[in-house]
Amino acid sequence: MRVLMSGASGFLGTALSHHLAAHGHEVTRLVRRPVQAPDESRWDPYAEVIDLGTPDAVVNLSGAGVGDRRWTRAYKHTIRDSRVEPTAVLSRAIAAAPVKPRVMLSASGIGFYGDTGDAVVTEDSPLGEGFLQEVCRAWESATRPAEDAGVRVAHLRTGLVLSGAGGLLPRMLPLFRAGVGGRLGTGRQYMPWITLADWLGAATFLLDSAVHGPVNMVGPAPVTNAEFTRELASALRRPAVLPAPSVGLRLVLGEFSSEVLTGQRAVPAALTAAGYTFEHTTLPVALHWALGDS
Repeated sequence: MRVLMSGASGFLGTALSHHLAAHGHEVTRLVRRPVQAPDESRWDPYAEVIDLGTPDAVVNLSGAGVGDRRWTRAYKHTIRDSRVEPTAVLSRAIAAAPVKPRVMLSASGIGFYGDTGDAVVTEDSPLGEGFLQEVCRAWESATRPAEDAGVRVAHLRTGLVLSGAGGLLPRMLPLFRAGVGGRLGTGRQYMPWITLADWLGAATFLLDSAVHGPVNMVGPAPVTNAEFTRELASALRRPAVLPAPSVGLRLVLGEFSSEVLTGQRAVPAALTAAGYTFEHTTLPVALHWALGDS
């Protein structure tokens, strides 16, 4: 396939670009600076400028990091604006194109559902309440022009992606290797995880499948934060006895702490029903792979 990708310089975008190229696909990266290579295409989503070309598929991974900075009013605006506006511009360009792509994979987040406690969450579960939930709703709604134009759109509601090369895990490792890692708050909140290998495999699978609508990009065995902490400490052969208290997290993280202390017991119902086979189905196996021991 000819694949046009936004957000190609991020952790997931970089990995997916390499993965698709290794499997024979032609990837063109949307860039906001002047084009410098044959595999780049110019766009400025805030000026509604885009050189769409004629791709078979569009992958939209734009968005500022949710946990990268403290949530000020300005950064919350950046979180929303960096997702909704580029998605809307891409979708309108797709709808207006004389030759439309067959599929659009558009990023979203597993936080769509809010705090769901012990309840099992599938793609049919309702929208939660809160800032990130509203961002996810607007993010997904921004693809409507492409959907109305007949393009198959899948919303990638991604959970915690496990990899030693990027994402949250490398930021956790120094603490755990020093023996001072621990659960967050009560530890009862669920952490829906997926290995980078399975995220890449699932995204590639979705390019050529019939799946549309929301897709939980998570593995089949979500665990609580306390379970995750124990398994990571065990994999590193270190203790994990110093929990991070809720009040301390709020002092350090501000409003974002409410997201850290909540979770979703999400399962990949759409992927499973479509026949995707996971490479890593349990957390110990996933951590073994992510830590480079596989």
